Amino acid sequence: MISSSTIGILITMVVYLVGMLVIGFMLAKQNETVSDFYLGGRKLGPFVTAMSAEASDMSSYLLMGLPGLAYLSGMADVGWTAIGLAAGTYLNWLFVAKPIRRYTEATGSITIPDFFSDRYHDDRRILMLISAIIIIIFFIPYTGSGFAACGKLFASLFGADYHVAMIISAAVIIVYTMTGGFLAASTTDFVQSIVMTCALLIVVIFGVNKAGGMDAVIANAKSLPGYLSMSQTYDPVTKTASAYGIIRVVSTCAWGLGYFGMPHILLRFMAIRDDEKLKLSRRVASVWVVISMAIAVFIGIVGLAMSANGSIRPLEGSASETVIVEVASLLSRHGLLPVIFAGIILSGILAATMSTADSQLLAASSSVSQNIIYEFFNVKMSQKKLMHIARLSLLAIAVIGIVIAWNPDSSVFQIVSFAWAGFGASFGPIVLLALFWRRSNKYGALAGLLTGGVMVFVWKYLVRPLGGVWDIYELLPAFAAAILVNVAVSLLTPAPEKSVTDVFDRVKAGN
Repeated sequence: MISSSTIGILITMVVYLVGMLVIGFMLAKQNETVSDFYLGGRKLGPFVTAMSAEASDMSSYLLMGLPGLAYLSGMADVGWTAIGLAAGTYLNWLFVAKPIRRYTEATGSITIPDFFSDRYHDDRRILMLISAIIIIIFFIPYTGSGFAACGKLFASLFGADYHVAMIISAAVIIVYTMTGGFLAASTTDFVQSIVMTCALLIVVIFGVNKAGGMDAVIANAKSLPGYLSMSQTYDPVTKTASAYGIIRVVSTCAWGLGYFGMPHILLRFMAIRDDEKLKLSRRVASVWVVISMAIAVFIGIVGLAMSANGSIRPLEGSASETVIVEVASLLSRHGLLPVIFAGIILSGILAATMSTADSQLLAASSSVSQNIIYEFFNVKMSQKKLMHIARLSLLAIAVIGIVIAWNPDSSVFQIVSFAWAGFGASFGPIVLLALFWRRSNKYGALAGLLTGGVMVFVWKYLVRPLGGVWDIYELLPAFAAAILVNVAVSLLTPAPEKSVTDVFDRVKAGN
């Protein structure tokens, strides 16, 4: 029999889901053109731009991955990961946000593949086609992993059938994204970032109290060898410390490079109403990311102290990622208001997943409808018909994502890690060189694009398994190779035409 606390949690989460649908329907009428649907007509304010970018970035890794990693192995692994992500976030806002906003407005680009072809005057649209295919390859399974995470959450909480829970969660995401488009995705992401923040704060306050106070939390962490060290990592099996070498530090921090190539984050930069407000957005986004990741890491440390004093059960292996779920479950046993708080916590996990999935759906569907069907194959149609194609493309991609998510045993983290590397290495170098190097040309851009994508597969499956010095996250070597190839090919081939450099100079001058 389902307990009253479980019913209360479920009601809170259903209210949250209905709220997301309402936002989608309210914003549906603002989508008059494809530009509105995929880029919100460049109407976003600075706060929505900042928070929707970070909510779509963090996914469930913020509320499950980081606390779970801290719970298991201490500060080193999770600490260097957070440092890399924080640095990547800040540098992306600092160097990329304003130039890509101005450049895409100057060229009239509404998607990242559009920008690549428009930047280099690639009349055959080869750059657009290849980059659109890369988006489809990496984003469809990425979206499927989000659907799977939602299904697993409901199944573990309420004993629901995984497939039913996954389909219902996917349906909610599909409906509000199909109706409201980019504005709905960005607005719901803004709301979801608030829910995620509330969840983090509630968990850490309640958790510290149940762990016996701050002194007990710190004392427990200090009692474990290497747990609080940034140069050692704690092994929960042997209860010993092992060295965390420089290669692992560099490899882990390399996660930050991925930001320069993330389509769903770059689109937020392109969509802000006033590019002069990006400084405010950068500050808001950077502060939120640093504080939220710090709290998430601390929750893992608090959770371990709670396990040590018997407040929650000991968590082993991947089960450590459910530490927030365990805390929420414990909280729900303390009355009506705590039940609502527990529902907010679990809605936060749902929000983290949904805020990433909706953005990925939009980016992938734009590659199909806008870049491939409308632009590459030059299928002419009215804006109204193109809007129908856009929504149908989104639905088709979502269905494929559901099929991919059908296996409940699929590894969400592995999919996310590989897709992150794929986008970072394929798109990151071309974005940076397109914005900051006048001499780069379409030949170098195409060579670098292909090199980054191929190298991710080569390094992960052929080189990294060798171990030792080769055991480096595939994003770093693939990113470096793509930069070098892009530069070399650009220098070995004809310089870009005057029409290309004229636009570059105009954008650089701020005109």
